[in-house]
Amino acid sequence: MPWTVADIPDQTGRTVVVTGANSGLGLITCRELARRGARVIMTARDTAKGELAADGIRSAVPSAQVEVAALDLADLASVREFAGAFDTLAPDGLDLLVNNAGVMAVPRRTTADGFELQFGTNHLGHFALTGLLLPALLRRTAPRVVTVSSGVHKAGRMNFDDLQGEKRYRKWGAYAQSKLANLLFAFELDRRAEGSALVSLAAHPGYASTNLQGVGPAMSGSKAAAWVVGLGNSVLAQSADMGALPQLYAATSPEARGGTYIGPDRLFEQRGHPKVVSSTKAARDPKSAERLWRASEELTGIHYPDTFLTTE
Repeated sequence: MPWTVADIPDQTGRTVVVTGANSGLGLITCRELARRGARVIMTARDTAKGELAADGIRSAVPSAQVEVAALDLADLASVREFAGAFDTLAPDGLDLLVNNAGVMAVPRRTTADGFELQFGTNHLGHFALTGLLLPALLRRTAPRVVTVSSGVHKAGRMNFDDLQGEKRYRKWGAYAQSKLANLLFAFELDRRAEGSALVSLAAHPGYASTNLQGVGPAMSGSKAAAWVVGLGNSVLAQSADMGALPQLYAATSPEARGGTYIGPDRLFEQRGHPKVVSSTKAARDPKSAERLWRASEELTGIHYPDTFLTTE
């Protein structure tokens, strides 16, 4: 039988952080984890929108333990502020981090720290957040990190000589690079986690109807592109509820293994129920992963200790 939200195990006692939680896949992930008893910390750049989303979850799931916290992944000061307050927010630690937030195919913009927006938000923000929350994760007995990538990673390549797209910028190329970076990070984190309780997985939603596709056309002011996106979402895309299944499986299934990549099982991974899927050879390249890791530490100023995941 295909895996569905009905297969999510009891989450009572688990504390969860989901980025990009006020809409789309993040919102559904929060709702379903809360439905199964998790305490869910919904992070959002706009906390007013986050509170509206949380109210919607409470209406659907009266027993939900959800709360909203401000987090802007495009601003390392915001990432540090959120992580710095986390021990007060959850002194017992963190069981699950879902690195879900992202931007897609936008005109070239920069983050508060001067990074290209897609690379800075999709990868560097999550790299910094995970590193800063690592002590909280390691306080728990079975912590997980799930990083959301995309099938578009297959078109990506790491341009280490121009990670920020300063010499040449193509919005889809930058998006593909950021999604490849997500996989390199997820798999490298799992390698570094060997010997500890922490596991790191990746997931992708296939083609799911969310607000993500509309941001690029809106920023560029293209009505034609916005119309095409709207048509595709209404005719071709699967629902956001279905699109969230792979990351929910990765986040909760006892059968999910570290270092795996979960995606839909039908129509060239564009729709369907969760299964283990393959990634490109580039996504599994340990040399590229190590190079990206070093570059990410240098750019963010967040340094993961070499032995941070070894047990006594």
